[in-house]
Amino acid sequence: MTTLASPPEITAPTTLVRPGHPTHGSFAGLMRGEWIKLLSLRSTWWTLASTVVLMTLVSFAAAMSLDAMAADPLMAPAIADLHGAEVISGGFQIGMLTIAVLGALFITGEYSTGMIRSTFAAVPTRLPVLAAKAVALVVLTTVVTAVGVTLSYLVTMPQLAGYDLVPALDDPGTWRVLAGTAYFLVAAALFTLGIGTLLRSTAGTVTVALAVLLLLPGVLSFISLDWVETLVGYLPLPASSAFLTAGDTDVRGVALTAGEGIAVIAAYAVVPMVAAAVALRRRDA
Repeated sequence: MTTLASPPEITAPTTLVRPGHPTHGSFAGLMRGEWIKLLSLRSTWWTLASTVVLMTLVSFAAAMSLDAMAADPLMAPAIADLHGAEVISGGFQIGMLTIAVLGALFITGEYSTGMIRSTFAAVPTRLPVLAAKAVALVVLTTVVTAVGVTLSYLVTMPQLAGYDLVPALDDPGTWRVLAGTAYFLVAAALFTLGIGTLLRSTAGTVTVALAVLLLLPGVLSFISLDWVETLVGYLPLPASSAFLTAGDTDVRGVALTAGEGIAVIAAYAVVPMVAAAVALRRRDA
């Protein structure tokens, strides 16, 4: 009697993991994934295009308003105190708002769709995810700001030339204002990324960003208290005027130097990001 041999049992291959070798992807792979998520969203491209267009249009409008200033006897002397770089970067406040929305959507969008659970499951330590998002946001914001400033320079140059306001590229004041514009927008992006990680809500994050970055200086300026006036000077928009203007600044209650303004703006980026990192480690997705 012949006995048929049973087929050999098929087992899944065993993967040996050597000590010290992580099983999850590298930071480079994580960065690639964050770039794909960021650039594959239609809202990202709309936001970036809006940032460039609005910054350029506002700067162009500011340059064209020089004619009206020159025609007004009361305003004409102010033209002599202007620096051409300030006109070129005149649209930075609009750019701040659109970049803030991008920073919020980059993290809150994943919370709203539930994709964040998959992301954190792939990267249990979580902090590299936040770091990768921050790096991607900083690079993209810097590039977009450079494009916006370049286009603003090109469209305003003919008008600025008529008033001898074309900024010299070898002037330190020019680079302080233009580089400061990119620095401020990067800080605004990181501020909203950190707040978005904490709140996990697009509406809540955008509301906080609008209030802190834009609305509070105007609202608090109506309160005539010494400590309120001092506080206003340390809000992002007034503090940024310390390095985004080439001449004297007119901020109530406090006059920051350029270095102090840079430090204050850095705090608005760093503090929310540190708080977001702590929250990520302590709470569930």
